[in-house]
Amino acid sequence: MELFAGLSRKQRRLLAMRADELDVPAGKVVCRMGTTAHEFFMIEDGTAKVVRDGQYLDELGPGDFFGEMGLHESEPRNADVIAKTPLRLMVLSGPALKEIEREAPELARRISRAVQQRREWLEPVP
Repeated sequence: MELFAGLSRKQRRLLAMRADELDVPAGKVVCRMGTTAHEFFMIEDGTAKVVRDGQYLDELGPGDFFGEMGLHESEPRNADVIAKTPLRLMVLSGPALKEIEREAPELARRISRAVQQRREWLEPVP
């Protein structure tokens, strides 16, 4: 996955030890708006849609990730993420993500940039 490009062998090993794989059926809500964030998700296979207050925002596919905003901002989830097709996800708990980010500062910077970009994208236009 592009997000993990550049990780050292040791960092990839740590990631493999901390990550779980999850299969999700089509139609299942993976993240629900307003709930507490506990996990970070990366899509290995399949597609998901991002919906906020009933409005379609985006489609995510292989290599995309979600769940980082709630973990980084310590805020409730800001949108629903719903499986459009069956999904295969790589899942990291919040503490596991923090551990990997400490070991891989460039990964932490990439995720922080994504949080900032998504925060700007989600801000309402006056």
